[in-house]
Amino acid sequence: MQMGLDFAQVQELVAGVDEVGRGPLCGAVVTAAVILDPARPILGLNDSKKLSEARREKLFDEIREKALAWCIARAEVDEIDRLNILHATMLAMQRAVEGLSVTPKLALIDGNRCPQLQVPSAAVVQGDSRVPAIAAASILAKVSRDREMRELDTLYPGYGMAIHKGYPTPVHLEALQRLGPTPIHRRSFAPVRRLLELREGR
Repeated sequence: MQMGLDFAQVQELVAGVDEVGRGPLCGAVVTAAVILDPARPILGLNDSKKLSEARREKLFDEIREKALAWCIARAEVDEIDRLNILHATMLAMQRAVEGLSVTPKLALIDGNRCPQLQVPSAAVVQGDSRVPAIAAASILAKVSRDREMRELDTLYPGYGMAIHKGYPTPVHLEALQRLGPTPIHRRSFAPVRRLLELREGR
């Protein structure tokens, strides 16, 4: 449902929910839910993509310290391949909201659709630049996933995961051709699926 209200004015026990990692060819999709504390404002909240890495890292710690409640959740590669990316994302968002230590009165979800939740929810298009709690969730999700991709880069060297974070850049696609898929590559995504089919001689 869409709601005719100024989202920035809604503060009481509202959870903002966002995801990072729908587009990459590898790694989990990571989500976060955040209930901000109106008594402890956090300056500079914005869509995580519009902030520098240093700024996101600083806000990551501040959000976790000042928020009334927060939860980072995920859906794994095998879940993405089994369910498809949309359903896996909805599942990860559900996990983030259910993992909050405080039950929100309302969950505002970035995008145009909502996961099935036990609490009322509304989708907010471009919510990460309109709703501070969604912006906070986008920062927690992005920093968390970026850190994970840097760690996976050391486990699977040669793909450049620390730089492209799993997105299908020319560097990543070339490495995929040369080195083949890793266990963390999403088999249901076309470039990976095509490569596996070629290797299996289909």
